[in-house]
Amino acid sequence: MSATHSLDSFDREILATLQEDNKTPLRILSDKMCLSTASVQRRIKKLEDAGIISANTAVVSPEKIGLSITIIVEVHIEKSSMSDIQELKESFSGPAIQQCYYVAGEADFILILSVSTMKEYENISKEIFCNNKSVKWFKTIVAIDRVKATLHQST
Repeated sequence: MSATHSLDSFDREILATLQEDNKTPLRILSDKMCLSTASVQRRIKKLEDAGIISANTAVVSPEKIGLSITIIVEVHIEKSSMSDIQELKESFSGPAIQQCYYVAGEADFILILSVSTMKEYENISKEIFCNNKSVKWFKTIVAIDRVKATLHQST
């Protein structure tokens, strides 16, 4: 199964439902789509094998676990070799970093972090930005409110 070209309406419905709640029982999915549970199960397995479903995970509310500050960081790097860029990618994968994007445009990386205090962010920024020879400069943006955060993909 390649990208989206081979997804039929049943596959799209399965993906949409599982993105809402990946614990939806097979019988509910099968009733909703008028398919057998075995058919739905086979389709899910094919979506997983093709890498279309890459993980089944719990989405945790950062505020509920004490990570009430969301930080967006724009990182600008010195001109670096591919090995330096790979090293940066690895250094930007710590537990406080929720998302990391290697991007085109003015910035080189965009990171999203969740922290409990600004002191925690200060320590992280010293460790991964200030003490990194490949980081030219970085800009910190503190989110006032989370308006929308989702993992849903349009199918």
